[in-house]
Parts: sequence; structure tokens; C-alpha cells
Amino acid sequence: MSRKPSLFLTLNINKSFWRRYAAVSLKSEISWKTLLYTEEKVFCQGKFMQSRVHVVQGDITTMAVDVIVNAANSSLLGGGGVDGAIHRAAGPALLEACKQVIQQQGECPTGHAVITLAGNLPAKAVIHTVGPVWQGGDHHEAERLEEAYLNTLQLALANGYQSIAFPAISTGVYGYPRAAAAEIAVNTVLRFTTRRALPEQIYFVCFDDETAQLYNRLLTQQGDVNPA
Repeated sequence: MSRKPSLFLTLNINKSFWRRYAAVSLKSEISWKTLLYTEEKVFCQGKFMQSRVHVVQGDITTMAVDVIVNAANSSLLGGGGVDGAIHRAAGPALLEACKQVIQQQGECPTGHAVITLAGNLPAKAVIHTVGPVWQGGDHHEAERLEEAYLNTLQLALANGYQSIAFPAISTGVYGYPRAAAAEIAVNTVLRFTTRRALPEQIYFVCFDDETAQLYNRLLTQQGDVNPA
């Protein structure tokens, strides 16, 4: 039986979150001698941390990771694109879990994230995050997209999950330009990995080769690429 997430949902989390969840457990085989946290950075002494970020071309619903990220709409009731694919693969248990979230806190605002069990997916949990609809770039779309990635990562960290798979949030029917969205995704994830030890493995799962090449190119420019 899969472990129930210890946090059911999250909204915006500020610096107090980092203080509250500064201490995380590491796998025993990682031989770090010391892990020192500040509000902005993680300083590691001992074994050098290998690349944690991977690019995969394929179907996100088949990823055997702790967390699959759903590019949801605010209703959390499923939709088109990756949202619909995840709901179909997970089965009715995912929809029921989402309905429970709605009953407790209403719809999920743009940039926020909630967590549920994963139903029939090969994951322990699904984190649903709502990306922005592209409106030309002058309606805080970049800030909301960054928040979607960051709140998702914070929620995975709070639950102690080791691995997570992201789709290209907002680039489907929401119309966010792929290159701009990928740059935000890569920059947000890499900044997070410099400060936090979890999740240990982060996957960008791309539907087509063109998007996979885009992510690989951006990660190569940052000096941090490890195609799966």
C-alpha cells in the first residue's frame, strides 16, 4: 500500500516554510559529511552531488517516480492534454481525491499546488499545479509559472519524496510559448536544487523530440544536463 502524503495541500509558502522544513533526511548511501542550510543556499561538504536533473522523451504517466506532476486546471477535475492523460491513467481514485481537495479548499489558484494519492499511476503521489494561461506576457504569466514549479517542488520536499517528473506546464492549450516556459522551468528547478537536497532526482518529461532538445540545450547552457 502506498504511503499517504503527509500534507494534503499547499498554497503560497514563504520563507517560514524554509525554516520549518530545513531538516530533511538523506539516503544512507549518500556519504555527505555535513549539510548546512541557510535561507538561500545549501552548502555540502564531502561527496560531490552529481547531476539531479534529467530530460526524458516519453509518456509521463509511465514514469516510475515518487511524484508525477499534473498540469491541472483550477477545477482539478481533469481536462485535455497531459491533465486528461494523467486522469485516464490514474483511474477514478484520482478524481475522487481531487474532489476531496475541492471540498476542503475550493479550486486551486494559478501558481499554487495540491497533492493527492496517485491511483493507478506508477507513482506514490500526484502533485497538481495550475499554470498560467498565456495572455501575451503582460499579465504576470512568468511569475505565476515560476510559482507553479516552486510550490510543486516545495510540496515534494515537505513530503520527503525522492524523485519527481514534470510535464511542460502551460505549453499545451494554455498557449505559453515553449521556449520561454522551458527557460523558466529550468532556471527555477536548478535554483531549487542549489538550496535543497530533495527531490534527489528531477525529470523533465517531454512529449516530442523538439521539446526534449530544447530542455537539453537549456540545461547544457547551465552546465547541468543528464539525459535519462
